[in-house]
Amino acid sequence: MDRRQRKTREAIFAAFIDLLSEKNFAQITVGEIIERADIGRATFYSHFETKDFLLKELCEELFCHIFDEMTEEKNNHNHIFTCDAPDSVFLHLLEHLKRNDNNVLKLLSSRNNELFLQYFKQNLRKLVESRLAMFESERSAKLPESFWVNHIVSTFAETVRWWIDNDMSESPETIAEYFFLAVLFETIIL
Repeated sequence: MDRRQRKTREAIFAAFIDLLSEKNFAQITVGEIIERADIGRATFYSHFETKDFLLKELCEELFCHIFDEMTEEKNNHNHIFTCDAPDSVFLHLLEHLKRNDNNVLKLLSSRNNELFLQYFKQNLRKLVESRLAMFESERSAKLPESFWVNHIVSTFAETVRWWIDNDMSESPETIAEYFFLAVLFETIIL
């Protein structure tokens, strides 16, 4: 992607994120995004097929940033998310949520969040699969790997949802600890 395309894409993301601070995803129209980004309709559609694809790309941007920070490939990509990454990918993700980077919380907490949650879980699955070794000692030999991955993804997603529902009063570090303890506890019961 050349610099002009990247700037256009960033303008679209910025407009979308700005609109998310004002209203729910379902209420935002492509026309509003185009107007706010000051681009033409054809330009928008050359980058994103639909508003749903824009949402998907926003989610993928977050996870791509986290993957790149963890693999030290950050110099190869330009992200809309920036930070000093902690050692844990899960803590890293929680810190972005706590700071509400790019209004990502608006997507997770809105009534119309199922599409974002679906994209969030898809990317979370890739994250868990890339870090599966850190959970391997907790896994019962009876559990198929695909079940185990699904379990970890679901546990993390529900941990995040619980955290949001409880006004995020705990720190990202505490929530990361809760998550790891929950995964450990559930495997002990099995």
